[in-house]
Amino acid sequence: MTAVRNLQRQIHVGCKQLGIDADSRHDLQLLVTGKASMADMTDAELRKVVEALEERGFKAGYKGGAKGRRAPAPRGDLRYVHVLWGLLGKAGKLEKPGRDGLNTFVRARFEGKWQSVPIDIDALRDAGQINDVTRALKAMCARAGIETERRHG
Repeated sequence: MTAVRNLQRQIHVGCKQLGIDADSRHDLQLLVTGKASMADMTDAELRKVVEALEERGFKAGYKGGAKGRRAPAPRGDLRYVHVLWGLLGKAGKLEKPGRDGLNTFVRARFEGKWQSVPIDIDALRDAGQINDVTRALKAMCARAGIETERRHG
């Protein structure tokens, strides 16, 4: 495989990992290189796009640990969202536990409130949006009688 094709594939993988759709990818490419199409880019320009994806959290070459496992969420607040969702799942309070269920919940709950909802929760970068999800999940835990805060003393 040529270096150019490998870089193009890496860009597609990075966008998928970050939940970036084709239109947003073109916007990013235009921002980084001045060119919307990868076909028009040089090796150096394609590398700049890969670097921009890495700055946004793309883990190039990550294969995951166990089969089907993903890298942990890139931010602590997002990892906490996964913890809360897991608590609800273990308590049997979810129709669709797991990552797909969490993504479905976020889309259903916040699509009307936010301008756009990412395909994957780990693509969220706005602290206010992450806080919205955290508050909603903590409220669900409270209604289900699930303790989310450790008591010291």
